Amino acid sequence: MAHTDLSKAPPGAGAATSDDVANAATALRASQLVVFPTETFYAIGADPMQSQALAALAAVKGRESDKPIALIAATRESAFAIAREVPAGALLLAETFWPGPLTLVLPARSGLNRLLIGPDGGIGVRVSPHPIAGELASAAGGLLTATSANLSGQPPARTLAEARQALGGRISVFIDGGVLSSNAPSTVVEFTQQGTYRIVRPGAIDHNSLTAALRKLG
Repeated sequence: MAHTDLSKAPPGAGAATSDDVANAATALRASQLVVFPTETFYAIGADPMQSQALAALAAVKGRESDKPIALIAATRESAFAIAREVPAGALLLAETFWPGPLTLVLPARSGLNRLLIGPDGGIGVRVSPHPIAGELASAAGGLLTATSANLSGQPPARTLAEARQALGGRISVFIDGGVLSSNAPSTVVEFTQQGTYRIVRPGAIDHNSLTAALRKLG
């Protein structure tokens, strides 16, 4: 496993170590849930290839069954491996904004858990620039759930204390990333097999930046 230097965490980050990440990875392999920091907010991590873990995550969140669970990938290769295909526009946005707060919804390959798939057959994924999120995704085998660490419909957690208050004893491991300063979630852009796209959720990357990048397609 390639290790990230956690000493390069953003300003204000907590004192997380590689041992903390290793403990969290062990919990993930046992179908347990963990809370970890990202470049936006704290997130709940589960192994997306374990149905038991995804069911536990949905239960903890109180999440609607038709609202898909997005993922963080360790690399672009890991991200694109869960897609049936990657339209040219999605590839361009990934090259421009990853690692970064951009979730791409791509046509999902077959065999993935239904809790990960949206009503139109897409799966959401991003590559996070946060060193702890990247290290944990790598330790987990390349992919990790990234739904926000709060009850469904409640504000996202910017501190570990907020995540603990919301989720309590239903989480096996909490990784401290300090106070997170983001004011917006990741921007979510959905692509179809035909290559058309729409902004599903405005966020940290604005519309003008997205359209400017996509103009390179000609």
